[in-house]
Amino acid sequence: MGFLYVVEPVMAVYCFASFASYPLMQQYVYQRFWEDKFNSSVFYSDNISHCETNQSNPNYVHQKEVQKRASMFYTTLDLSSLIPSLLMALILVSYGDQRGRKASLLLPSVGALVTLGAYSSTSFFDLPLEILYISSVFSGFLGGFATFIGGCFSYIADIAKDVQKKNIRIAFIDMVLGVSSGVAGITSGYIIRALGFNWSFALPAFLHILNILYILFILEETVKRTEFQQNVLSKDGFKDLFSGVFLLFKHASSKKRLAISLLMFAFMAYLFTDFGAVGLFTLYELGSPLCWDPVLIGWGSALSTLCFVGSFLGVFLFTRCMKDAYIVFIGMASWIAGITMAAFATTTVTMMLVRLPLLFSGMPLPVLRSMMSKVVLDNEQGALFACIACLESLTGSLTIAMFNSIYSATVLWFPGFCFLLSAVLCLIPFGVVWLFLCIGYQERDHVLLINEESSTEVES
Repeated sequence: MGFLYVVEPVMAVYCFASFASYPLMQQYVYQRFWEDKFNSSVFYSDNISHCETNQSNPNYVHQKEVQKRASMFYTTLDLSSLIPSLLMALILVSYGDQRGRKASLLLPSVGALVTLGAYSSTSFFDLPLEILYISSVFSGFLGGFATFIGGCFSYIADIAKDVQKKNIRIAFIDMVLGVSSGVAGITSGYIIRALGFNWSFALPAFLHILNILYILFILEETVKRTEFQQNVLSKDGFKDLFSGVFLLFKHASSKKRLAISLLMFAFMAYLFTDFGAVGLFTLYELGSPLCWDPVLIGWGSALSTLCFVGSFLGVFLFTRCMKDAYIVFIGMASWIAGITMAAFATTTVTMMLVRLPLLFSGMPLPVLRSMMSKVVLDNEQGALFACIACLESLTGSLTIAMFNSIYSATVLWFPGFCFLLSAVLCLIPFGVVWLFLCIGYQERDHVLLINEESSTEVES
């Protein structure tokens, strides 16, 4: 029986374990393709990379081919889990409105543990990389990262009833995500250096086990179930899993539907530009002209923590003196400036300094989540975040697939092209939020919309 309404440790441990394992996975796959191409088992030694920078050397082209193959492999691997993860994100997070939030936290943690077990087995026994597709599909049916994030934000929405503080609470949990990922990033390089790939996956696996135990035995449920609600396997219970998202839009006023639709589109569009570029940072840093080793990649990820801390402080301060939409504008401008700088970064110092203009780039996503959460009723939070999680999973997968494909096609002539593309595409969500303001949106509309829905329910 749980006894704590504290979900932040769950978020911190899950994100640390996940973001510590992502670079391990990418670099492991990269090394396997490297070994196939160069017949060499030595990838890094004494902080010196085997990266070729002389473009006239045939190894330079071979090296770019390794990047291309690794990029395409990750594209197909990610797409293999897309459909099941979309379905489960929709079910599990919406499930929380009536039957509790813990399922959307527990099952993705189990899926992450299974994935790490597959990578560990593949590395230890030198199994074919194709085995990873099996674990990818299986973990997709357990929800994945988007389901876990949707569950966490729904949990916070259940606790944070004061609409004035919702920005800060959601921004704080977003900062926990970012700080955990930054610390994990710097740790991953040293893990590889100290343990090698065979044992590097053990630490994040152990952390996922601890998280599963915390969720099962310590974390308190925010939604109390009745005996009638517990029978999820009944026909009505299974039907209810899908009705929440549908009813969220069917019974809403036209003003509410327009508000949610515009905010969701802006959220997806910014997520598309953000995920697409950030997902390429490791491959970009591994190749020439940067040629970073795992430790430098870890330090780069750690510096990215400044973006989340700066974004949280920005939300904390800006919420007191300006509208949510203007906070989103500042964050998007920060992203455009930073990612444009990354496109032309050719030295280690420049690439590290990219994190400075990106300081407020993490503000749009939590603020947009908060804006959407303020529009819906308390008993619609899970349905809302289920919809967001589903769209987030779809957008993330399509983004990774598209940007990896573009990167593999452009890496030989301009590796930074995808970063410039991201900066241009960021103008789309910027314009949508601007349109949101032009149609007469006011901060007080959040409360008015909720009152409208409450009045409608009373009349019916």
